[in-house]
Amino acid sequence: MSIQIHPAQPQDSASIHRFITELAIYERAEHEVKASVADIEATLFGPDAKASALLCHVDGQLAGFAVYFFSYSTWLGKNGLYLEDLYVTPQIRGAGAGKALLRHLARLACENDCGRFEWSVLDWNQPAIDFYQSIGAAPQAEWVRYRLAGADLRHFAYGEDAATA
Repeated sequence: MSIQIHPAQPQDSASIHRFITELAIYERAEHEVKASVADIEATLFGPDAKASALLCHVDGQLAGFAVYFFSYSTWLGKNGLYLEDLYVTPQIRGAGAGKALLRHLARLACENDCGRFEWSVLDWNQPAIDFYQSIGAAPQAEWVRYRLAGADLRHFAYGEDAATA
């Protein structure tokens, strides 16, 4: 099998959006996808883009994608690379596309002198957990991720009491 990975381009926005939707369906969260193709194009390829995307082809067939951005660790005094999404379409899984995407990102992290390469996985996604552990990744169980989003984010940002708003 031939696997090629390359940076995504603006004309790939519809394919990326399709993969995002497929990933959300797999993660039982399709209803949470609010982004449009235009949103993807603007936020990944616009002049103020903070994230980047890769596409993966297996034997010439579009197989998957990864979206990532650079983070920062105060403890290390270095940038990190954070993988926001990784997805390989089910009919291509097992061909090495996911591992190739992760290796490509690991090289980007090394080439950019990053101190770490991190991502999150749903606690019920055992196939992904097993895969990540097989390449040497270790869970960071002592950290609990918190999130403010939507109305709660706006309420907190503008000083409104979320309980009464």
